[in-house]
Amino acid sequence: MEHKKTFNERTFETDYGLMTIQGPLSAAQLSEYSFHEDLNAFRPPAKQFEALKSIAEFEEGRIIVATHEQMIVGYVTYLHPDPMERWSEGNMDNLIELGAIEVVPQFRGFRVGSRILELSMLDPFMENYIIISTEYYWHWDLKGTKLSIWDYRRVMEKMMGAGGLTPSPTDDPEIISHPANCLMVRIGENVPQSSIEQFDELRFLTRNQYRKVKGE
Repeated sequence: MEHKKTFNERTFETDYGLMTIQGPLSAAQLSEYSFHEDLNAFRPPAKQFEALKSIAEFEEGRIIVATHEQMIVGYVTYLHPDPMERWSEGNMDNLIELGAIEVVPQFRGFRVGSRILELSMLDPFMENYIIISTEYYWHWDLKGTKLSIWDYRRVMEKMMGAGGLTPSPTDDPEIISHPANCLMVRIGENVPQSSIEQFDELRFLTRNQYRKVKGE
């Protein structure tokens, strides 16, 4: 499968001036910007910026960013699932994961995350993918936002909904370890039924493995 990428760009006004949403960007294009020091939810900013550049070079990797005055203040990543996760077990070339989305606290309140997701779906090739996002409450900025777990979950669902992702049931042990965790899914219009069925097998892998053991 050839992973095609089509660049898109949008601008909008904030209280801090004009902001641009753009991507997918290459590693070289990312290097033209600085990386905000408050983008530290997953690892130190410098290391996270290097990780984004690495992802951008993957054949299927996509980095969409929000920039303000030549500085990246928000981003989303798409790539194949981690080899250690169940979602990679089917070796599905048309399954990609929304691995991370992050926005600088200063720029929250302007729908930056939603706008990033909306723009990422403007690329018609996204209709060839099953897109997943695994949401774990321990990754959420509950302290910074002062939201309860359930209020944050509602915010996440609304934001993911801007990209067409909706909650989907699964028996993944990490996700079902807490009721606030969830699997978000978007199935593109061009995804074949065979891939949807293969993905359903992954969603309920624990149950299906149990049935095989029992000989059902």
